[in-house]
Amino acid sequence: MKKFIALLTISFAFTMSSYAQMEEYVQEGEFGITAGLSHYFGDLDHNFALNRPKIAFGAFFRKQFGNYTAIRLSGNYTLLGYSDIYSKNVYQQRRNLSFNTNIFEVTVQGDFNFFKFIPTDPAHRFTPYATVGIGFFSYDPYAFYQNKKVYLRPLHTEGETFYQGRKEYGSIALCFPIGFGVKYAINDRINLSFEITQRFTTTDYIDDVSTTYIGIDKFPSTAGGKSLAGIMQDRSFETGTPIGIEGRQRGFSKQNDQYATAVFGIAFNITSYRCPSAKP
Repeated sequence: MKKFIALLTISFAFTMSSYAQMEEYVQEGEFGITAGLSHYFGDLDHNFALNRPKIAFGAFFRKQFGNYTAIRLSGNYTLLGYSDIYSKNVYQQRRNLSFNTNIFEVTVQGDFNFFKFIPTDPAHRFTPYATVGIGFFSYDPYAFYQNKKVYLRPLHTEGETFYQGRKEYGSIALCFPIGFGVKYAINDRINLSFEITQRFTTTDYIDDVSTTYIGIDKFPSTAGGKSLAGIMQDRSFETGTPIGIEGRQRGFSKQNDQYATAVFGIAFNITSYRCPSAKP
């Protein structure tokens, strides 16, 4: 009986020691990389069709504040693009506009775990989380004409700078990411994650489309015929009779462009160990 009690005491002490070690382990933060897909939503894809995903990848550092909250600094790259040829809308098919753009993004986000997350504790290695933040990104839309890349912003395809007070749009805008994800610690050092994040932005010109046509006569012809700006502002001539008369709707300026990402991540924990208290 005495041997049994001694064995039970030793087992209990060992268990409590292991538990204390888990409690003294501190996850200070993590750094990692992400990769996955992105999608644009805007004047060319106002129905939020998910039929033309592009690549997306990035890197991040997350500073942990306890087991539930963290601040994350991220740098991301994605390619966005779309074309009217993918639309089921007859008018959009006739409009025949398209674009691509590289997006370089920096964001600061707050991450909020739904469950306690402790990578060393098998009972707390998984959690869903929500994320929200603010950031900025650069963009420079372009399209292809006769197999050549043509940057659209310098062409002022909607009369920016010279028509009815329209202002030239910049190459940098703000974004407001909001999303949800899940993460799992496969061991004490490495976490895996999956996250879907939507970005609301302060620009309607990621795609170079926002307001109305201003008419071909506003773009002076060259010796060879139409100017490049005149060609790129109304590509409907490639599908039939041109539709770009002055005042006709070209885009929808009341809603800014958006984009979303769905990415997998791998992160490496930054840890410290808090010395156990000497107090009983």
